[in-house]
Amino acid sequence: MARKTYPAEFRRDAVELYRTTPSATVAGIAADLGIMDSTLSAWIKAAGVPIRGQSRPAGRSAPPDETPEQELARLRSRVVELEDERRKLATEREILRAAAKHFAGETNW
Repeated sequence: MARKTYPAEFRRDAVELYRTTPSATVAGIAADLGIMDSTLSAWIKAAGVPIRGQSRPAGRSAPPDETPEQELARLRSRVVELEDERRKLATEREILRAAAKHFAGETNW
């Protein structure tokens, strides 16, 4: 199987997406972009960006003894996570559009 080469812009955009989305994981972004997580990890390391640990599960429920202040803090944190996810998805869509144009040009579609 031939090794796929990705345009430099695609690689830069993928690394930038990881760097600017604190709640994202390497595996999650790689899956969304249709690349191997080891490939994305290599690009991130080559760019000098530290790789974060696993993110917290998104499906947390409120503890039974949570105060209103704690609930507010938890919900605000969740809003930030969801905004990050929305921003990540919008950026991934743009990256994939650019990659599709690039690869379509290679095949003369």
